Parts: sequence; structure tokens; C-alpha cells
Amino acid sequence: MPEKTLRLGVNIDHVATVRNARGSAYPDPLRAAQIAQEAGADGITAHLREDRRHISDSDIEGLMQNLSLPLNFEMAATDEMQAIALRHRPHAVCLVPEKREERTTEGGLEVAREENRLAHFIAPLREAGCRVSIFIAADRRQIEAAHRIGAEVIELHTGAYCDAHAEGRLDARDDELVRLTEMARFADSLGLEVHAGHGLTYDTVQPVAALPEVRELNIGHFLIGEAIFLGLAPAIGEMRRLMDAARA
Repeated sequence: MPEKTLRLGVNIDHVATVRNARGSAYPDPLRAAQIAQEAGADGITAHLREDRRHISDSDIEGLMQNLSLPLNFEMAATDEMQAIALRHRPHAVCLVPEKREERTTEGGLEVAREENRLAHFIAPLREAGCRVSIFIAADRRQIEAAHRIGAEVIELHTGAYCDAHAEGRLDARDDELVRLTEMARFADSLGLEVHAGHGLTYDTVQPVAALPEVRELNIGHFLIGEAIFLGLAPAIGEMRRLMDAARA
């Protein structure tokens, strides 16, 4: 059933991006995670990519050893990443599509075409106690497939909605919001927990936060960008305020 409480997961990937630009030890993603916790985050998200372009293996180790918030470990559905997840056993594992040439995750995972492989892939993760989430487009076919393979959570890709808003395509933005609304309701009716994220900003977060079926938002790049101007804690605090206002 829909709940009033809405969780905020803060993605710290791009703290590591800044660190890696100079090959130094700072800024430290773990310190960012600790500040996020103090500022009102309910969880931390980190995406360990195949090419290690931002988060590193040692970052994951440090987060698991020192973080008191739940860790949402984003990863591609590969044998290497499965082995890492099984070794660390984070609170949640979110499967995302991944291509080396992309700047960021460009779309949702194609679950329907890989249903059998993904069902076998997530079984050991669930047995190890990880909550398995699938990052997918707001599409009925993908949601049904995620449900069939045994995922407990889906995260709806909000990128198309946010891009349409940023580009001034307001009719397309509104159409995307309708689609997100309908698919959040549909996923909830199947018993899936519904999360959402990708590209959310202060200007776009409230309509998504207001959807009663959505239980968690995962936001990263925008918050790290705003932290340059406001500081990380105030940037997160403002996002938390907007989310709470929308939910109220």
C-alpha cells in the first residue's frame, strides 16, 4: 500500500568523479556519505562501473565498513559485479544497464528480453540477503518482467521527464509524468516497491515526490553540482524540504 514516508537516497558517484580528475585522495566519497547522513539522507547509492570511472572497489569497502546508512549498490548484471555484491552483501543491489561509451546511464534495463538470464542472476543475491532492485523505464512490459523474475523493487527512470522539462518541451514533460504516475500505480498493484530517479532537480522533484506509490528517490549528480555553490548539507537539506512538502 502507498505510504506517506518518502526516503531520499543520495548518490555519491560524482564526488569520486571529482577526486579521480586529479588522481588524488580527495574529495572522499565516504566523507560525502557521512555528511549526507547528517543532512537527512536515508540511504547512500554508489555505482561501481566496469571501467571504474568514479566509484572504486576501495570506496565500496570503505562504505560497507564505516557507513551506518543502508548502501544501494548499483551495478551491471555481470559475473564480476555479482561476485563483488555477494562478497560485501549490501542492503540493496540495483541492476542498471551499462555501456562504456555512455556518459551516464542512458535508459532502463531491458528485462523482458533477458528475463531468464536475469532471473538466474538475481537468485543468489536474494539468497544472500540483498534486496534486488531493477532500474527500468516506466513501461508495463518491463515492470511485469521485473515482477516475474523475483525483483522486490523497481526504480523508475525519470530521465525523459527531466530532460523534457529542461528543454522546455512541456507537453512531453507532462506526458512523461502521466506515464510515471500510471506505472508507479501499476507496479505497486503487483506488490513491487517503487523507487524513482535520474536527473531530478529542485525544479522537477516535487511532482514525482508527490506520487503516493513512490517510496524512495535516488538523486546524485544535481546535488553534487549544487554543493559547489551551497555546500553538500544545505543542498541535500533543500531537496529533503521539497520532497517533504510535496508529500505533505
